[in-house]
This record gives sequence, C-alpha cells and structure tokens, in this order.
Amino acid sequence: MNEAHHPPYDIVPGTPTAPAAPGSPAVIDLPPPDLKGSAPLMIALARRKSLREFAQTSLSRQQLSDILWAADGINRADTGGRTAPSAHGVNEIDVYAALPEGVYRYESMSHKLRLKHAVDARNLTGYQDFVGKAPLDLVYVVNHARADQLPQSQRDSFAGVAIGAISQNVSLYCAAAGLACVVRGWLNHRLLANAMSLNEDEIPVLAQTIGHSVIPT
Repeated sequence: MNEAHHPPYDIVPGTPTAPAAPGSPAVIDLPPPDLKGSAPLMIALARRKSLREFAQTSLSRQQLSDILWAADGINRADTGGRTAPSAHGVNEIDVYAALPEGVYRYESMSHKLRLKHAVDARNLTGYQDFVGKAPLDLVYVVNHARADQLPQSQRDSFAGVAIGAISQNVSLYCAAAGLACVVRGWLNHRLLANAMSLNEDEIPVLAQTIGHSVIPT
C-alpha cells in the first residue's frame, strides 16, 4: 500500500488577529451571481483540486458574490431553497467570510455580507502559513440553536453532510472560474470562535481558503 504524502507546511505559531483594513463597511452588497460565466460542470469536475499557494491579489466583488452564492445561496426564490442541501431545511450551517476588512456573515436571503467583527482574522482560520495571505478564508460554522432541532443522534452527520456539500460547491466554482482553493479542518476552534465573536452555540468546524493561484490551475 502506498503511503499518503502530506503537503510540507509547518505549524505557524499562534498570532493575534490583525487590525482590519480601514473603512470596514457594516454591510457589503453583492451583485447578482453570474450564472453564465464559468466552465461546464464536467470540466469543473475534471479541474477540481486542492492548491495551497495563493497570490495576494484581491478577489473582485463579482467573484466574491459568485463564491458565496455557490456556497449556500438561494437558487429557488419561490421556496427559499439553497444551492446546498440541509436536512429538514434547518440550514444549521452559517458561512462566514474572513476578509482584510473584517469577519462577515453571509446572509443567503438578501445575498449580502454583514459585518460580525471588524478584525482581520484570516491568520486564525488555520495553522498553515498561507491562510493569512490569501484574500479570502471562508469559515463554516454549526449554529446549534438551529441544529438542535434535529434528532440528537443525527446532528453531527447531518451537519457534516451540509458542510461537505457547501465546501464542494465552492471547490467546483473555483475550478470552473480558474481560482485556487483548499478545504481545511486543521484549526483551533475555540481561538477562532473568539476571534470571530461567536457565541457558545456557534462552533467553527471547517475553513476554506480561496484566491488567485500563483501557478496555472
């Protein structure tokens, strides 16, 4: 049996959050998602891979919109249905965007980002050295105030399925749009929750770094 080869990165010592970029808006209005501008699904599947080297170039507002809509946006306005499934429609996973301007919560219904904490917490979304340099780190948070509506024996598995669907939606969008991304579970949950000003019912469980690749995708 072949041995697994893990990427060569070192643990970055714990560092405090950085000051947010000047002028953190309370709300970031996002343009409508571009439903015609990416590669077909089968091409995206063929291109999907994890990349851990990111240029520091900012994402455009349109790219940010498309990423978040792909993650967990509304794709059926009549019912409020989303791009990612959720058992019994409880939508227990909240998507947060760690940006230079601050930590923002994505509001699916209004397709906006709302400021949660005006601090640059990107470097706390994981231990790897690239997390604080890429333009965007998404953090997937289980909101137990909603998750606890589900049977106790199924809460963890249902949340895992929902997060897996959300992160794969993002991965496929990035593959189709020529962006780099990687899903990460190696993080200090409590330290990150504190940096994001989450309450005890909100637990960050997975992060996803996104940006422009420094190598051809």
